[in-house]
Amino acid sequence: PRSAVTRKDEYRRTLVRQGATLGANCTIVCGTTVGRYAFVGAGAVINRDVPDFALMVGVPARQVGWMSRHGERLLLPLQGQAEATCPHTGDRYVLQGAQLSLQTA
Repeated sequence: PRSAVTRKDEYRRTLVRQGATLGANCTIVCGTTVGRYAFVGAGAVINRDVPDFALMVGVPARQVGWMSRHGERLLLPLQGQAEATCPHTGDRYVLQGAQLSLQTA
């Protein structure tokens, strides 16, 4: 049986970064990283790295938007140059290419 085969040297590091939200019954494939404050929908299958603040849904998961660190949806395109403000906290987010960052004062 496979359980008798030792493959500990083949384990790959899997990370869930600070503030990430994982929905019920989602699956994170080993060797991937879920970015800071990312939001993974219920039942989603993550098979590649997830950017910070990304909203991921589906099987396999795909990015459908962006979330603030407070859990509010940010109305931004998936890529490009844009800015958004969290409706709850007033925090400012800047999109550059396919990477979203929180701007601090």
